[in-house]
Amino acid sequence: MIHRRSFIAAAVAGAFMLATGTAQTQTKWDMPTPYPDGNFHTKNVVQFTQEVAQASAGKLTISTHTNGSMIKHPEIKRAVQTGQVPIGEILVSVLANENAIFAFDSNPFLANSYAKQRKLWSVAKPTIEKRLDAQGIMVLYSVPWPPQGVYAKKELQSVADLKGAKFRTYSPTTSRFAELMGAIPTTIQVPEIPQAFRTGQVDSMITSGATGVDSQAWDYLTHYHDTQAFLPQNVVIVNKAAWGKLDAATQKAVMNAARTAEERGWKTSEAENERYVKTMADKGIKVVKPSAKLAAEFAEIGRKMAAEWAQKAGPDGEAILKAYGQ
Repeated sequence: MIHRRSFIAAAVAGAFMLATGTAQTQTKWDMPTPYPDGNFHTKNVVQFTQEVAQASAGKLTISTHTNGSMIKHPEIKRAVQTGQVPIGEILVSVLANENAIFAFDSNPFLANSYAKQRKLWSVAKPTIEKRLDAQGIMVLYSVPWPPQGVYAKKELQSVADLKGAKFRTYSPTTSRFAELMGAIPTTIQVPEIPQAFRTGQVDSMITSGATGVDSQAWDYLTHYHDTQAFLPQNVVIVNKAAWGKLDAATQKAVMNAARTAEERGWKTSEAENERYVKTMADKGIKVVKPSAKLAAEFAEIGRKMAAEWAQKAGPDGEAILKAYGQ
């Protein structure tokens, strides 16, 4: 009888140790993202997290918190850096106030196609990674937005038409773009765009077709100027300390999923761009190409901004432009 009781006790203890041992190998991460569920960046992130869970056999699960619901966009990088959250997605250029190098992707008309943007990212990536690495952050992958266009409540014939306009911006670079046009830059995050237009906080903006569709721009604007100004990039970043706690097999699963997400994201961005513009046209927005005068004025602003950026970014910025071929 004593032998039977000892056997049962040992079995129970063994089962408990097995269960707790398994539990200890499971890690759960929260991931704040800035954009709504329907946005292609968000969909890509969700698929990435699903692939991580599958490839790691459930050892790492990542819960996404979309549309700025957990942490607002400007605070996400800091939250990852301090370990408040282990992983997050940001628009890299929102960090330009911290260091100008992070605006490598936002000089208007410097890299105004997907092929050019791939080249620009390839030469800028080592510098961006080095800067973030020094802050305890690792880059997992990066995906560009579709080309940026200018939205307004009328067709613009020249930059003068935007003088004094209340121009919605989302980064230091887009704010500078507004200033050089004589507009008044007003930072508004994506979820607040429709309300900002309806209440008169802003009356024009520069952003992608994706954001135009997400925010249903046809409800408060009439014209989209297809300038293809630049293709700003998002990055998915991870806290290095949290990363270091993952075993080698899980790290490999995450990196494989990240490579897949990056390639999928680039392809989706390009494929979706035409659909976004068509959707806006179908909803009543007039899609127009910039007039020759407006295009020339935009190009001149772009040259000025690239020169300013290189000066602020210093040797690293100059090296990036040289490697890119400018």
